[in-house]
Amino acid sequence: MSDHAIGTALAGQFPVSTNNPCPFLRALVAGGYVGGHVVPLSQLAEMVGCASGETGSALTKVHIETRMVAGIANGLGPVSVFKSATSGALLDELRNGPLDKHGGGSRILDAEAKVHEDQIERLASFGKDCKDPAGGIETGLTAKEIEAFMAANIKRDGDAARWYFPILMKGEWPVLLKILGKGEGEARYLSVAEVRMLFIERRLPERITARLPKPAAPKT
Repeated sequence: MSDHAIGTALAGQFPVSTNNPCPFLRALVAGGYVGGHVVPLSQLAEMVGCASGETGSALTKVHIETRMVAGIANGLGPVSVFKSATSGALLDELRNGPLDKHGGGSRILDAEAKVHEDQIERLASFGKDCKDPAGGIETGLTAKEIEAFMAANIKRDGDAARWYFPILMKGEWPVLLKILGKGEGEARYLSVAEVRMLFIERRLPERITARLPKPAAPKT
């Protein structure tokens, strides 16, 4: 097992490795929905598919896309890809992999897996008042605001930004919008409050976890 397989744990949760830089996967590990080390691609695809709420051909597409991304997350070489396909993705060894921006981009989660709340506030500054389908108003980002946020992140990174960062970002915030978003069409938005929950509390909203298989219970 990786030296970084055991990381920090919040109360009532499983520990999450600092070498797992993906906030969505960190929440899945913390909640006991997947393990923190080797996770079969089929299991990851199932979890993302369930979380998305998609059905039919749309669900099949989510499964395929998840397996493709997870299959290269630990390395682009043929040996790494084959190992991922046959054994699974190493969630506690994603740091420094092809999808890792080393704390760049939003800078909410840095390279040591520390959450910077001031960067969540910066994210909120790109948002606007959105109508929650359940009633009420909250700060959120639609696809348009997310595009502006990502463009500003690239500009801020300056010379540290690599040519492929915009490609990686397409698989981050737009995907979170698709999975965690509220509302439909152009009005669909990503709740800043739920982003805060995801990063700081390592939790997914109950409306999302209700779609997932029953998680493992942490040892007491």
